[in-house]
Amino acid sequence: MTLESPTTTLACQHLSVALDDTPVLHDITLNLNRGWTALVGPNGAGKSTLLRAMAGLTNFTNVTNSSHHPVHLHGQPLNQLPQRTRAQALAWLPQQDNTSGDLTVRETVSLGRLPHTGLWGRWRAEDEDAVQAAMQRTDCQDWQHRSLQRLSGGERQRVHLARALATGASVLLLDEPTAHLDPPHQWALARLFRELARTHTVVTVLHDLTLALQADTVAALQQGRLAIHAAHDNPALHRQLEALFAPAVRIEALRVSPGRFGAVPMPLETTA
Repeated sequence: MTLESPTTTLACQHLSVALDDTPVLHDITLNLNRGWTALVGPNGAGKSTLLRAMAGLTNFTNVTNSSHHPVHLHGQPLNQLPQRTRAQALAWLPQQDNTSGDLTVRETVSLGRLPHTGLWGRWRAEDEDAVQAAMQRTDCQDWQHRSLQRLSGGERQRVHLARALATGASVLLLDEPTAHLDPPHQWALARLFRELARTHTVVTVLHDLTLALQADTVAALQQGRLAIHAAHDNPALHRQLEALFAPAVRIEALRVSPGRFGAVPMPLETTA
């Protein structure tokens, strides 16, 4: 099955989710196109649940029939797409990947090609090229023959991101992809997301507001509702972020990067 490519790549329309009968997301409408969107919000706001919902990995509370499914990929209801088509078009990276066994880095990244090769399909030159390119982009090719279990948390995170990239999917849903990474590798991944945004729809859950503000757009959640979705330089977005995270931060222009903004920690009050 071939997917069409309308203006909106990934769309949520009046999306609501309950977990264990507890409402978590409420009537969210969010249209995402090519580019990098950072998903932010206080702890418990529903960021990871929204990402899972967009990946088709959770149930919805407002679906009366399949034609009114709240998530659409390239203009088509996500639940009506064949599993293989969905896996080729959309890649999801969870907070904690539970890949088990004693796989090597290369073997783990190669799992990203399963939507194309199947379990017993022939390994082609294009599959090898995709795996090598993904490892190079995430800076893990030098230890591709090491066991995944012998890597640090940050190193494993880069490997799992490489596996997502190896799928060749045009939509990347990444839940805290910079977790466990040191500042240089966070910076490198941010540059990678900016690069991918030219041809992909990249959605990242992030806790670092300064990093999030390097995205093209920022979507902020508050108590399971979409508070705002706006361009990174939108003053209304900055005011909303300051309100959501008050009194901890304020948003200011970055002197070292014209046109970009960052979150500045507010001074700690001292008490007698």
